[in-house]
Amino acid sequence: MYDQWQGPSAAEDYDAWYRTVRGAWIADAEFALMMKLLRPMPGTSVLDVGSGTGYFSRRFAAAGLEVTGLEPDPAMLAYALASGGGVNYVRAAANDLPFAARSFDYVAAVTSLCFVTQASRALAEMWRVCRSGLILGLLNRRSLLHRMKRGTGSYRGARWDTADEVRAWSRRLDPWPRMKVRSAVFLPGGGAGARFVEPLIPAALPWGGFLAVVMHRSASVPVRVLK
Repeated sequence: MYDQWQGPSAAEDYDAWYRTVRGAWIADAEFALMMKLLRPMPGTSVLDVGSGTGYFSRRFAAAGLEVTGLEPDPAMLAYALASGGGVNYVRAAANDLPFAARSFDYVAAVTSLCFVTQASRALAEMWRVCRSGLILGLLNRRSLLHRMKRGTGSYRGARWDTADEVRAWSRRLDPWPRMKVRSAVFLPGGGAGARFVEPLIPAALPWGGFLAVVMHRSASVPVRVLK
């Protein structure tokens, strides 16, 4: 999934980015937005698909959630396992989740679906194994971040999506979800000015570099398992 981050040292470098001033600020903004959309109760079970080094898996766990991380890359998975944090990990791919239908309350994919070629197939698998819904963190093609970073560094090989494209994916799910889209990281430079202004920008505006998409099942609609 992460062709540009291969091997043990690459996993360390990847995770270390979250400890830089800019990386920590971006990660905090992304995590806060996802939690605001989800509002999960303590003990809620979450499958983190494409968990990488486990950074967001550990943050979900620290927030009181029961987390399983799923990652296909052995080096990323080894780093995540060594980092602890109260997370269970499984090596598997997003397009073929090794779980029964409705195994988790929520399924998350935080900037991992953008490296999956068959995104709609992965989304159907995630929908199959969730009871309540999904939370997606996507790269937004209609953003300043896209103009600055597309095709470079850790963004090399990533797919950049739009809210309209995600809505089209959602219409293939059964049953159709209730969906809400918000965004963050409008000023991706991460300097002092950006960090000051960012909280003043409404998350309802669709131009942040990070698209947070929550999809909820309707409690009144029966679930049909997708083959």
